[in-house]
Amino acid sequence: MTHNLTILFDLDGTIINTAPDLMAAHNHVMKKFGYEEKKMADIKVLAGKGAWVMMQRSFKEKINDENLKKNMTKEFIDYYSKNIDRNSKPINGLIEFLKWAKSKKIVMAICTNKQERLANDLLIKLDLIKYFDFVAGSDTFDFNKPDARHLTNVVEILGGDLKKTIMVGDSEVDEMAAINAKLPFILIEEGYTGKTPKEIKHEHLIKDFVNFDKIINNYL
Repeated sequence: MTHNLTILFDLDGTIINTAPDLMAAHNHVMKKFGYEEKKMADIKVLAGKGAWVMMQRSFKEKINDENLKKNMTKEFIDYYSKNIDRNSKPINGLIEFLKWAKSKKIVMAICTNKQERLANDLLIKLDLIKYFDFVAGSDTFDFNKPDARHLTNVVEILGGDLKKTIMVGDSEVDEMAAINAKLPFILIEEGYTGKTPKEIKHEHLIKDFVNFDKIINNYL
């Protein structure tokens, strides 16, 4: 029997403000390898598709040296994994909403382009893992967002119904994944994207999770 509702969440910039720790790792690598560091505001155009893409977007020219790419990515992951929860915080109203959703028997999962072990580690350290029934990272399957299967596989694993599933995210990557999976998409403002809300198709626009239950009630 399928459950009442499934909500799929992106992680970075959607339910957790990870910008301070992501940028700290980014700038650590840039400094170590002799490249220009970036400001916090640059997170919007850097994050969203994994560690290497985040760094690649910082360069004026594309880096093709595979050894350099491998070494920089490893340095990023090593540094970030050791400092993953130093300054990262849940988005306002999140914990209250998650508690409410659990009381309504809503099934929730994470679909992120962050490595699965890093996503789990962050959720554990922020005491959020208990609210989620599954965590799908960039390496959980052989594909990731915006591929629809990153979302649909999770729903299938959970025994859910795509007609009773919602995607919540902060960027065009999440938007395209939702469109490809034919799911309603809820966009959170001020996420990690260079696009404006008007440029990202969505059913609902929220600034945080305060009173988010009122929107979700419409899907129950």
